[in-house]
Amino acid sequence: MNKLLKRTALAAALTAVLPLAACGSNGNNDSNSGGSKGGDTTLTVFAAASLTQPFTAIGNEFEKAHPGVTVQFSFGGSSDLVEQIQNGAPADVFASADEPNMDKLQSSVANRTDFASNTLEIAVPPDNPAGITNVGGLTRPGIKTVVCAAPVPCGAAEQQMEKKAGLTLEPVSEEQSVTDVLGKVESGEADAGIVYVTDVKGAGSKVKGVPIAKADQVVNTYPIASVKDSKNAAVAKEFIDFVATGAGQQTLADAGFAKP
Repeated sequence: MNKLLKRTALAAALTAVLPLAACGSNGNNDSNSGGSKGGDTTLTVFAAASLTQPFTAIGNEFEKAHPGVTVQFSFGGSSDLVEQIQNGAPADVFASADEPNMDKLQSSVANRTDFASNTLEIAVPPDNPAGITNVGGLTRPGIKTVVCAAPVPCGAAEQQMEKKAGLTLEPVSEEQSVTDVLGKVESGEADAGIVYVTDVKGAGSKVKGVPIAKADQVVNTYPIASVKDSKNAAVAKEFIDFVATGAGQQTLADAGFAKP
């Protein structure tokens, strides 16, 4: 009788242990499978401020296609983002609004790919109280114009545009990102701001766009790359491919971006 009780107890113990062992095995497999294969991964993407709307949408689609992956964005002026990465900020992917800022990280990035381009446009309040009809109108006395600072891609492009147009603007402020410029126009603090065509389109009824003659002579090409010391290199490469092809390119086109 005692032997029978011992055997019954042993069998019960084994029955309880085996499912736990099986669960432990599955957990180990998941943790080694990588973010896009079922493990939990947070992919940190540093991206130019002008990419806020399309990249947010692309990030959502990427997460749907890659269960277990969360895409976390940090948007800002490209020059500021470069400085953060150089100072050790934990970025997996960087998307710049121009090539010179990506060039500053050339030795620190991989899988560099051009994925979009953009041109400048004047943004004015919906009722355009200053009556701006062309870029020359920004030189009139009393016109409050806002631009991006020179180190920022939209600022560098604006300065090129001034030279090609033979103009000298006297902005009331120089902002660190194109979204800051747009914000001052939307709030009525400025009569006009020089932004990208995509910013005007993304703002909808909040602003009105005034084309800049020969804007296609100053084109910003947008590159994207993975940061070499990323711990999520494989997922970073998958995100870059997602942006540069198929659904990613369609989302960018819908936002007004052109091909690189």
